[in-house]
Amino acid sequence: MTADSPADAGWFAGLEPDDREGGADAIANGTAAEPADWPELAVEAGFASDEAEYYDRLEAATTAATREAVERAERADDRQLVHAVRTMDDCTRTANELAERLAEWAGTIDPEAGSGVEYARAIAGEDAERDVGHERVRSLAERVVSLADEAEDLREYVERETPTVAPNLAALAGPVLAARLISLAGGLEPLAKKPSGTVQVLGAEDALFAHLRGHASSPKHGIIYTHDAVRGTHPDERGSAARAVAGKLSIAARVDHYSGERKPELEAELAERIETIQARTDDSSDGESGGDDE
Repeated sequence: MTADSPADAGWFAGLEPDDREGGADAIANGTAAEPADWPELAVEAGFASDEAEYYDRLEAATTAATREAVERAERADDRQLVHAVRTMDDCTRTANELAERLAEWAGTIDPEAGSGVEYARAIAGEDAERDVGHERVRSLAERVVSLADEAEDLREYVERETPTVAPNLAALAGPVLAARLISLAGGLEPLAKKPSGTVQVLGAEDALFAHLRGHASSPKHGIIYTHDAVRGTHPDERGSAARAVAGKLSIAARVDHYSGERKPELEAELAERIETIQARTDDSSDGESGGDDE
């Protein structure tokens, strides 16, 4: 039913009984000012032969509407970022784990075996710099290199796409951290709806739950620790820096989701705030030095 059709026409008036797409559209976009005897109206409109058939067709229409909504959400650009950054991290973690296994295995054959992904590159492929003389070790090295290359390709994708999906968030946090925040929140819209205090501890859920159980102190930050403004601040003031960064990131996420308008003043405001916070420790250090001189 649409805004142009009278409420007494029923949800599925004018639709063929097997028109699931039309039924799904009616469910997704239709409205009614007040309840009515919808089964009876459906029978009168010829959409169903009786009440039982009406509910069967209603179930089919609502299922189709839900499926379309889910598919539309998964196709959204921010969801593509979520999948990309999670896959990138999985590839990186798996490559590093397998590189450790490779080093252990190669060490039983080559007394000068190295470690890490770079060592895997050294023994993988036809142009390998080293020859460990074992087919399966070389094969494992090739898998490590492939995963590491895939992670790098995904990183390039994330760095290229994040500024399009969330321009203000990417400018403030950097494309990869912005994508990770979107991933941790479950999407750009959920991130935009979170208070800054929640954004501040995204990625520190284990520590937060331990705090809530009374087993640890409250975490000062989560994944935003990797932000230069947080990591580069003295530990005594890192909590203040994390709050400042989280506050601006929250605003950036809201602007990106609700308007998409670029607001470079957010970066300037954050830089000014972080400079003030970091100056506190600088002033404190100067005071301590002065006392020593005396």
